[in-house]
Amino acid sequence: MDEVRVVVAHSERATLRVGDTFLKIDADPDRIDREARVMRLAPIPTARILWQQPNVLALAALPGVALGRLGEPSAASPVAWAAAGAAVRRLHDSAPPPWRGRGPDDGAARELERECAWLVDEHVVPPDVVERNRRIALAVFRPFTPVFAHGDLQPSHVFVDGDEVIGVLDWSEGGRGDPLFDLAILTLGHEERLDQVVAGYGKDVDLDVVRAWWSLRSLTVIRWLIEHGFDPAGPGGEIDVLRSRM
Repeated sequence: MDEVRVVVAHSERATLRVGDTFLKIDADPDRIDREARVMRLAPIPTARILWQQPNVLALAALPGVALGRLGEPSAASPVAWAAAGAAVRRLHDSAPPPWRGRGPDDGAARELERECAWLVDEHVVPPDVVERNRRIALAVFRPFTPVFAHGDLQPSHVFVDGDEVIGVLDWSEGGRGDPLFDLAILTLGHEERLDQVVAGYGKDVDLDVVRAWWSLRSLTVIRWLIEHGFDPAGPGGEIDVLRSRM
């Protein structure tokens, strides 16, 4: 008999695996519905939707392996990372959905200041590391043209078979967003892969803004990770990403 395995779980949502089926359970049924709609619109491979009910989305397991994981060296080839960049370009070049995704705005600026203060007050990250990364992160706040963005394009969400991208998972943050945020999340903690991804992406990319998103993302997610039982201080994790900017 197949076992039920908890892939990830926190107060907002959980993902379970039963055999070759993944069940995504979300406290917000609108978010589940939007994720399914984004997957159907995406011009790149996604997991096959088996069925959908309020609060639950059932997906078929993807073959292949994840492109990489934060805190671990990636065994994927440079060609596979370039293929991921090319897939992201196809996504960004397609017609975006009507709803808003991730991007720099006044809310993000306020969140940055609030989270930097918390990191220092709670002695989670040294003040000089916080301030250095806060200054770097400000480059994110510039005019940009919204595109069809994934919104949480971690390398663990990109599945490859050899050098080919065969599927992308976890579209709950998909919408009209900043293209450089996708490239930054894909390469967060894998700085040595950025040139490969950009080569596959095939257009000029402002690398300073990508690096600024590394800082902004790491600064603003650490508190959430700690409160939900994750460890941002692990080797290669978000705190190491911040230290690497020094």
